[in-house]
This record gives sequence, C-alpha cells and structure tokens, in this order.
Amino acid sequence: MNISGLLTGLLMLLFASNTFAVDSYRYLHVTIDTPWIIFIFLLCIIMVPFILSAVLHWHFAGKKRDADVENKTND
Repeated sequence: MNISGLLTGLLMLLFASNTFAVDSYRYLHVTIDTPWIIFIFLLCIIMVPFILSAVLHWHFAGKKRDADVENKTND
C-alpha cells in the first residue's frame, strides 16, 4: 500500500463522524406513510413491465394475422 493511500485513509478516519451517517432516522424523515410509499414504488416497478408486455403483445398479435391475410390474397 502506498503512503498517499494510507494517509488518505487516516485522514478519512479522523474526520469521520456519526453526524454524517446517511442511515440515520433524523436524515431520512421516516413517517407512518413510508411503508406505503415503498409499497407503491415497488408495485409500479413490478407491474409496469407486465403491463407493457401485455400491451405490446396485444398490439403486435394483430399485425401478424393482417400480414398473413395479405399474403394469402396476393397468392
């Protein structure tokens, strides 16, 4: 390990403080609504791909039949 890395690590340890903790409730403002917000966020993340795939499947399912009908009438 080089000297500059060691010096940087020591300086970081000296100036580290508990007040800079990101996971503190004081900084996150956790309320009674927080579980609902997390639930809605995760629900959107899970459901949007399913809804999008259903819409795209429905949209492109009709196009294949239309192309097949046009090919049969041209033959």
